Amino acid sequence: MGSIPKAKLGSTDKTIPLVGFGTAEFPFGASSETMKDSILHAIKLGYRHFDSAALYQSEQPLAEAISEALQLGLVKSRDELFITSKLWCSDAHHDCVLPALRKTLKNLKLDYLDLYLIHWPVSVKPGEYELPVKKNDLVPFDAKSVWEAMEECLKLGLTKSIGVSNFSCKKLETLLATANIPPAVNQVEMNPLWQQKKLRDFCGRKGIHVSVYSPLGGKGTLWGTNLVLDCKVLKEIADAKAKSIAQVCLRWAYEQEVSVLVKSFNKERMKENVDIFDWKLSQEELHKISQLPQRKGFPGLEFISHEGPYKTVEELWDEEIDLSSDNI
Repeated sequence: MGSIPKAKLGSTDKTIPLVGFGTAEFPFGASSETMKDSILHAIKLGYRHFDSAALYQSEQPLAEAISEALQLGLVKSRDELFITSKLWCSDAHHDCVLPALRKTLKNLKLDYLDLYLIHWPVSVKPGEYELPVKKNDLVPFDAKSVWEAMEECLKLGLTKSIGVSNFSCKKLETLLATANIPPAVNQVEMNPLWQQKKLRDFCGRKGIHVSVYSPLGGKGTLWGTNLVLDCKVLKEIADAKAKSIAQVCLRWAYEQEVSVLVKSFNKERMKENVDIFDWKLSQEELHKISQLPQRKGFPGLEFISHEGPYKTVEELWDEEIDLSSDNI
């Protein structure tokens, strides 16, 4: 299998593989041995980007897989891998960021991350790593001071790049107004039924790379549905191409110049998910996909409270979100 293409991050010489392997499995931490074996198999298949988070409880099995891959000679050095992890909401406070990253590095048995992300523009009282969060633990998110601490992590060499996840255009604009170092990445939900064109255009203008989770609609997650994989238009395109619907979704994302995170522990699907580089979607197929009705999969209701800081879904995303399923 050929190597996975990469994209440059901003104006730096750093690059990110355009297909990565996600490690969010529900319930979190349920099968660390299976996860370790799956990550090891992914490395054998050519995956080099592995996406983790403090919340997922996947940092330790990822560490074991990296160690074994090095011992087996599947990779020559840690530098061949691109490792991402994320700051959970309970650590989204200025004084908690550096200790949280040090804990993540200890879990991963690494000296540095390639990318460290603020998981959500949300803070809860320090302590728990859980989703859903407790509504009465929600507190205002101070983007300026949290980002200052993220910049400090970068300056200390504990991560090569810093970024955010689940940030709207407006929240990115607020962050950029005071940031000394702009975020390299915004990791967001995106798939043919939630195409994020406005956000992608904004990030493109600002030099922020878009990385995508739930490119197949998040089936098997806390909130995911089969709407993407059951979409008739995507099925017709897949049948015409003799490809799977998943491959059509991933190829579509690749052609939008974003990087995607796939998550399957099924060996055949793991292989299929990287078999997207030697064929293309036609202009007609891309047009059909561009016309699909849009519906966000994960509205983030867990972070909405009558007491705030976000009293409505619109306040969290800075736009109107249609939560009905009738439009698909």
